[in-house]
Amino acid sequence: MTTDQAVGLTREGEGPQRATLLELFLDLVFVAALSLTSRTLARSLDWAGTLQTAVLLMAIWWVWSVTALVTDLYHAQRPPIFVMTLWVMLGTILMAGSLPGAFSDHALVFAVAYVAIHVGRGIFLASALHGRTAQLHASRFIFWFVVSAVPWLTGGLLAGTARGLLWAAALAVDYGSAWLRYPTPRLGRVPTSQYRVAADHLAERYQQFFTLALGDLILITTLAYADTNVTAERTAALLVAFAATVLLWQIYVHRAGALLQAAIESSRDPGGFVRSAPYTHLLMVAGVVAAAAGFEIVIAHPTDHTTPWLAGIILGGPALFLAGRARFEYEVFSRVSPSRLVALLVLAVAAPALVLAPALVAGLTATLVLAGVAVSDAIRAHGKPPEPPAPAL
Repeated sequence: MTTDQAVGLTREGEGPQRATLLELFLDLVFVAALSLTSRTLARSLDWAGTLQTAVLLMAIWWVWSVTALVTDLYHAQRPPIFVMTLWVMLGTILMAGSLPGAFSDHALVFAVAYVAIHVGRGIFLASALHGRTAQLHASRFIFWFVVSAVPWLTGGLLAGTARGLLWAAALAVDYGSAWLRYPTPRLGRVPTSQYRVAADHLAERYQQFFTLALGDLILITTLAYADTNVTAERTAALLVAFAATVLLWQIYVHRAGALLQAAIESSRDPGGFVRSAPYTHLLMVAGVVAAAAGFEIVIAHPTDHTTPWLAGIILGGPALFLAGRARFEYEVFSRVSPSRLVALLVLAVAAPALVLAPALVAGLTATLVLAGVAVSDAIRAHGKPPEPPAPAL
């Protein structure tokens, strides 16, 4: 038994785990963050606004993803991890509050909060964990987040294109170092054995966050409807947005969504799933955020012409989701359902055809494509036994 197991910090070897109320409490701050991200995108539909929103979403997502892994490895209700989780919550609130102005007056607040979350988390872990292996793991986190802090904070002090480029470089460091298992001078990489996490807990956390992202879609569309005069067209747009939300959820949970836990447990390299899950789910969450921004505009202006940018996000949102879902399915089953590929092709072809059509028609088209995928899933699943994950090679 390690020192950290003795003091009750680690989850290792304790059987099935469920998400704690503290973790669900943590998730609440991300509702605000995702909603503000969607609204920021809806108000800046151009190249600069889209790229800036992507940077902000990737930063928000990385805070949650790394924290989810930490709370998977250690008991969230233990005092050191409890304090660390509250620290992450406070930092995320600051990030969310400064998000609409992150590329203008509030840039430094956003950058400092992001850096403080990650470096502070590492310091909390290094001081709380007593086993040498665990402390080395925390030290690797600290090293790489200090490295990425340089472009984050420098970008916060600069303006214009320089800020975007520096923050993009910082995210490349954060995401790339995690994919490479945090290779650190004199400490090496994180051993693959340390990625043998509680599969049931981590799978549940990703499913919970995706459901939370769908809550963003519900919140944004409901607020958009409440902020405008009620008309038949706007009511129809709200109903279409609700149908899209239900379909996104149904497609996510079909087979692979329910079998993520089994896929992690049966794999000879569970670390591969642990390292790739953030990237596939980022695509799916980004798709929901884009769809929320698109449906906000559709509800507010259902009869206006669909601009190229609106077509891009109202159809691109489902396309991003389906691309991430296809990759997710491949990781679990080592194959991709043809319906996902056909749907991606239909969305790509429909985008230019819908330019100048009423916005409501564009939203309805996206929803009908999702409905086609959901129906295909139901037909394929009817009368077939549950499909096991692909065997490890």
